[in-house]
Formats: sequence, C-alpha cells, structure tokens
Amino acid sequence: MRRSLRVLVATDAFPPVCGGSGWSTFELARGLRRLGHHVLIVQPKPGGGRGTVERDWDGFTVIEVRSPAPRVPFLRNYFKNERLWARLGRQLAELARAHQADVIHGQHVLTGPAAVAGGRLSARPAVCTVRDYWPVCYWANLIHDPRADGLCPACTPGHMVRCLRSRSRAWPLALPLVAYMRGNLARRRRALAAAQAVIAVSSTIARDLRARAPELAGTRVEVIPNPVDVEALRAAVASRRPPIDEPYVVFAGKLEVNKGIRHLVPGLVAAGLRLPVIVAGDGTERGALDREARAAGLDLRVQGWLPRDEVLAWLAHARFVLFPSHGPESLSRVLLEAGAIGVPAVAMDTGGTADIVRHEETGLLASGRDAWARQLARMARDTALRDRLATGVRAHVQAHFTAGAVAARTAALYADLMGVTEPERDG
Repeated sequence: MRRSLRVLVATDAFPPVCGGSGWSTFELARGLRRLGHHVLIVQPKPGGGRGTVERDWDGFTVIEVRSPAPRVPFLRNYFKNERLWARLGRQLAELARAHQADVIHGQHVLTGPAAVAGGRLSARPAVCTVRDYWPVCYWANLIHDPRADGLCPACTPGHMVRCLRSRSRAWPLALPLVAYMRGNLARRRRALAAAQAVIAVSSTIARDLRARAPELAGTRVEVIPNPVDVEALRAAVASRRPPIDEPYVVFAGKLEVNKGIRHLVPGLVAAGLRLPVIVAGDGTERGALDREARAAGLDLRVQGWLPRDEVLAWLAHARFVLFPSHGPESLSRVLLEAGAIGVPAVAMDTGGTADIVRHEETGLLASGRDAWARQLARMARDTALRDRLATGVRAHVQAHFTAGAVAARTAALYADLMGVTEPERDG
C-alpha cells in the first residue's frame, strides 16, 4: 500500500450492542486501522428521532444518524429503506467531502444502498458488503414457508404471496403490499449493481447473487470473508474456567426457524445425546423449544442473550457446537469464533457453512435432519475425532479468516478501485 487510505464505513450495527454483522464490521475497521488506514464509522439509528450523535468505541468515532421510523409494519420498512437510503446517502456524501474520504463502504441492507448514493454524490468509489440474502429476498433468508424444507427458488409475486401467508394470519389484507415488496427488492438490486465493487462474505453468497440477481452481471463481485481477531479471541478465553463442571455442548444464536431450532430437539433425541445442551440466545421459538425439550427429557438450559465474553466462555469449553441451521447461512460468526478457539461443529450443509466446516477436516457436515443426527452421534462418542477436527478447524480459521488478512485484502480492493476510478476531489 503506497499511502494511508481514509475509509468511511457505513454500518447497520456496531459494538457494544450488536450481532455478528456489527462485530464483523468492527474487526474489519480495527484491521484497517492496524494497517495504518483512517476509519470513520457512521451508523444509522432508525426510530430514534432526528439528528446526529457522536460516540467513541475502542478509539473509533461513531457518528449515529437518527431518523424516524413508525412502528406500523411495511410503513416502517419504507422509512428504514427508501427514506433512509436517500437521506443517509446525502449525509455520507457530506461526510466523505468533509473528512476527505477515499472510499465509502456500506456493510448491510440499510447502509449498502445509501453508500452507493453517497459515493455517486461525492464522486467516491462505493463498496457494498453482502452478508445475507437481502439483495435477492425481501425477507433476506430465502425461506418462503417455515414448514417446508426447501428454499424459495425466486422472489416472484406468487412466492411473495406464499411468504405473506406463512407469516401472518391476516395475510389477505397485506396482498396489496406485494407491489411494494417487489419494488423494494428491485431498488436494492439496482443500488447494488451501481456499486464499484460488491464483497460477498462466502463463495455461496457470491454464486447466489450471480444466479438470482441478473442486474449484477456487470458488477465486480469479490469473495472476502468476515474477519476474526484470532489472537484476541484466544487470549480472551485462555484464562476462563469452564462455566460448569461437567461436559456439555452449545447452541448459540437466535431461536428462530431459519436457525434450525425445530431440528434441534429431534436431532438430539435421534442421536441419543444426553449431555447438557447450553443454549445461548433467544427468540420466538423459545417457548416451543422449552416444551419440546421437557417432553423429550433433555437437559436443555436456555441462557437467553448473554454478553459476548460469556458466550465465548461457554464456547471455549464445549465439546462441540450444534449448528442445525435451516436457512442459507452466509458465513456464521459463531462457527468462525468457535473454530478460532478450536471447537468443532456438527453443522447443516447450508449456505456458506462449508467455507468454514469442511467435512471430516474441520467439522462434520450433514444434509437433512436424519444425517445431522447421525453426525451428532459420531461426534459425541468419538474423542479422537473431536480432537482431530479441533486441530483442523483451528488451523483453517487461522489460515483464512484472520482480521489482518481480511483487512489487507479489503484495503487492496480499495486501492485497486482508486487506481481504476480515481475520483475528483471536491472537498
């Protein structure tokens, strides 16, 4: 890198209170900073009134952009999408000029289209990271019927009606909104197609974007994974004692249909797994999960949402991780962080999971609930297998997902864009 770059990162979420996408953005920003680049964070806060507020996190200036968002379904989505994209795009352009940013990088559905608008208005290259299926699915998860095993083949009007029917008892009243859903999805795709580059966090996301969004045919798509600060993770858990004095396994994540919660208890029962199951997470399926586990006589302990350091402590001492996801995972941060500290997973082969879990090398993969249960049984009874996979996944994450390597690849992309489309400076 010939010179330090100034990067304006627009992100839907950022620590301390956030999920995997926010932590991935933070690790990228920290990696860029370690390479000598200057990073300014902008985070929209829909539903929080108007105006901007600055805060600091780990030495980063975070500019929170407040905007109204009524609680009425669909109307709220319009305010969080179309209205926000236009307003935030103008603000990003102003900030890019004021801070002499070289590039604007949007991190998710709220900030990706806005970053493209900001780049156009300020004559800067815009990069968008795609972490799930928001450009090709209105609900971002390709699940058109939670009761069905298959994924939605395409966001056609018919499948959108099926989505509404599975999500609301009053779905006929929402049918007129299909037109908005189609328009919203088209606007997402057009915005993404106008980016100078799109980063897909897994090979599967990249493949599916090309297959499901023909608008991106002429857009540069690069596969750069979510980053993990491997050394910091290992240091954080090195001195932590096991939370309990008995062997256990862990599920960490939302208790929702797309995370495969409905596969969890049947799979555990079929595998004959009698270890305590620690569940770090919460969601709409929690009540059903509790009832099903009690009926099956399983020792399932739902912890609810926990601080990140507590989740890491549970992961660090688990025998293995349960990963029954039904929806197409883009690139699971739970699997990356568990792998970084040497904890293998038994995972459904969905989405980008195979980029992390290589069957028989870094974990066990399965297609379907019955196969997943069989792999659970193998992992539970075979200590040598667990040890071998733990070594494999630890080395794999070290080799491919470290924050330094991911930040370097991202910075190289920025530099390449600057060389190809050097913007005129107007600020």
